Amino acid sequence: MRLNLNKPLVVFDLETTGLDLVKDRIIQLSYIKVSPDGQEKRVNLIVNPGKPIPAEVTALTGISDADVAGKPLFKEIAARLCEEFRGCDFAGFNSNHFDIPMLAEEFLRAGIDFDFSKCHLIDAQTIFHKMERRNLAAAYKFYCGRAMEDDFEAHRADQDTEATYRVLMGELDKYSPETEPDPERQLQNDVAFLADFSRQNNNVDFAGRVVWADMKDAQGNVVTGPDGKPRQVEVFNFGKHKGEPVAQVLRYDPGYYSWILSGDFTYNTKQVLTRIRLRESKLG
Repeated sequence: MRLNLNKPLVVFDLETTGLDLVKDRIIQLSYIKVSPDGQEKRVNLIVNPGKPIPAEVTALTGISDADVAGKPLFKEIAARLCEEFRGCDFAGFNSNHFDIPMLAEEFLRAGIDFDFSKCHLIDAQTIFHKMERRNLAAAYKFYCGRAMEDDFEAHRADQDTEATYRVLMGELDKYSPETEPDPERQLQNDVAFLADFSRQNNNVDFAGRVVWADMKDAQGNVVTGPDGKPRQVEVFNFGKHKGEPVAQVLRYDPGYYSWILSGDFTYNTKQVLTRIRLRESKLG
C-alpha cells in the first residue's frame, strides 16, 4: 500500500540529551520525506547539542560527545530544515508527546517560528495503542511479522524512523476497509483522518499549559456554534487562573503574561500566549 498524500509527509525520530523540553537538546534527527508521488528521501543527521551528553544517553543510543564533536549545532541547520519541512505533514512514534514539542523548541531557540499547528501530526504509537496497546518493538512484530532486533539496531533514530515508517504502513494495511470488516476498527488512508485519530488531548501548546475547553456564557451554559457543537476557547491549565479563558485573563491580569514570558516555560507556551494576545489586540 502507498500512502494517500496531498502534500509531503515527514516520518521522523529524534534522539536527545534527555526528556526536558527546556533544558535538553537534539543529538540525532532522522527522517523519511515521502512525496505524494511515492518518492522517498532519507536523511540522518547527527547534531551537536552544545552540552555534554549524559553517560546513560550514550549507553542507550551509542552516541557520545566524540560523535557530535565538529557536527553542526541545531541553529546552524535550522533554516535548511525549515525549508525542507515547509508545507509538510509529520508522523512519528510518540511524536505528538515528545518529538514534535522538542523539534518546535529547537526551531524557536534558533529564532525560527515553524508553525506545527498548520500541519497534520500523525502519531503511529497512538494508533497502535488504540488498536493493540503495545510499544514499538511489539508493533513491529505485530504489523511487520519480524522481530525488530533482527532488522534494526535499537535506540538509533535512523533505525527507529525506518521501523516507524514500516509500522505505519502495516497499520494502514491491517485496518484498511478492504481487510478489516469492523467499521470501528478501520483506518482511512488519509493524513487528516490519521492525524485526528492520533490526537489524545486538547492541548493548545505542546506542554499542555493551555488547553481547549467548551466556551460558556455568563450563566455557565455551554455556547454552541451553528453546527450545534460546543464552541471551543483556550483556557489556562495550571496556576491561579486554571480553567479561565486565556483571552479574558490577558485583559484583566496582563502581568500574568509578563510573568510567564520571564518564567521557566517552554518557548512554545510563550509563543502560543503571544499569538492569542496579538489576536485579541486586533479584535479590539
